[in-house]
Amino acid sequence: MEQYVAVVNDEGQHSVWWADRDLPAGWRAAGHRGTREECLAWIDEVWTDLRPLGLRAAPGA
Repeated sequence: MEQYVAVVNDEGQHSVWWADRDLPAGWRAAGHRGTREECLAWIDEVWTDLRPLGLRAAPGA
């Protein structure tokens, strides 16, 4: 079964990536590994504010 990792970028956006491939530029491992479905379920639990970090940190956000 193919393994994936949850990844996150500097804007706090999450995605999944193949565990056996180098991470794309600008992304880092977010701390969860498993099947694609497991990673997506984990992301659904932890990424509750879908706005990019720059927007969340803006005054009046």
